[in-house]
Amino acid sequence: MRPGIGYGAQPLADYAEHPGESRGRLVPEPESPTRTPYQRDRDRIIHSSAFRRLKHKTQVFVYHEGDHFRTRLTHTIEVSQIARALARALKLDEDLAECLALAHDLGHTPFGHEGEDVMHECMAPYDGFDHNAQSLRVVTHLEQRYAEFNGLNLSWETLEGLVKHNGPLVSPDGKPLGKFAGSQLPFAIREYAKQQDLLFDTWPGGEAQAAAIADDIAYDAHDLDDGLRAGLIKVDDLRDVPFLRAILEEVDGKYPGLEEQRRIHEIVRRSITRMVEDVINQGFRQLEKHKPSSADDIRKAGECMVTFSQEMAAAEREVKAFLFARVYRHPDVLAVRKLVAGVVRDLFAKFHGGPDVMPSPWNRGVDTMSEAARARRVCDYIAGMTDRYAIDEHRRLFDHTPELG
Repeated sequence: MRPGIGYGAQPLADYAEHPGESRGRLVPEPESPTRTPYQRDRDRIIHSSAFRRLKHKTQVFVYHEGDHFRTRLTHTIEVSQIARALARALKLDEDLAECLALAHDLGHTPFGHEGEDVMHECMAPYDGFDHNAQSLRVVTHLEQRYAEFNGLNLSWETLEGLVKHNGPLVSPDGKPLGKFAGSQLPFAIREYAKQQDLLFDTWPGGEAQAAAIADDIAYDAHDLDDGLRAGLIKVDDLRDVPFLRAILEEVDGKYPGLEEQRRIHEIVRRSITRMVEDVINQGFRQLEKHKPSSADDIRKAGECMVTFSQEMAAAEREVKAFLFARVYRHPDVLAVRKLVAGVVRDLFAKFHGGPDVMPSPWNRGVDTMSEAARARRVCDYIAGMTDRYAIDEHRRLFDHTPELG
């Protein structure tokens, strides 16, 4: 165990990412006298334009549907809280875990997963689109705030955790893994790899793993909450999922006749607590099994260290399957998804066919670009839009814009 760095910092385990041992930044900068590298990264992310835009980018429900549903920003804050809790319990660096949680959705398009799917479809002839790769592109290229470099010039550990928080991207012999198997890594990741080696063939550090599992926990609990409050599912429907049925019976047994709003909240918060406590307990079991003495030992362990137990992983898959069938594929949600898909397709076709229609500086130099470079410029522009701005741009350019409400 080694002391942490910064006011009030708890001692860090030897396997944590120690800020005093960071591999640094692509463009060297003087160290801050008051903040660790990861605290500085977190602050840069919070002050970025892309982070502010998360306020008007949605998860499942588009912006017109009500102020009480999650946006990308509220989801991100909730993920960061869970990530910090996991990091604190496992004696990892809380600031780095928070930093990665805050940055993980910066590359998302407007209109949630539908926007991403349509963007990938539009970009299929030009290397496709991936929101995780786009997050890397945002923080290394698209944010243009500093005099000496593009992007935010984040530390190596932050970039590494951001790009591969779900695990290795390639095998030891360089073959793409997971959803990229049989294909190639996304454009933004390949481009950045020319400048800096982020060790694509290893797991990330424990802090990135904490942020990744925190994302899953937040998604499950909060999409459940939003689905209930939107009336897409009813509380009694939760009996179809054993994990949720057990929680529902516990709440009803302890608080018979509880009003619906409090009943929902009790179910959601207990779901989060069970999952968080499971990850912490499984994390300790994994650490005992592998006995890592450095962050690199975490990377080379060959499996995830901050994860669900087998039992909770199975329960979590059941929750996801329930949400997919009953919320994400609900007719009301699908009807709106179809409308917003048309908005994104229209915008891409319009801007790619006449990129001078884009406002400055997005239209700068497009007449001399290759077709692929022009498509990537259009993609960057649309991916950065909020739901509201995408609708406004569509109204500016087309006579008929769908009414989402």
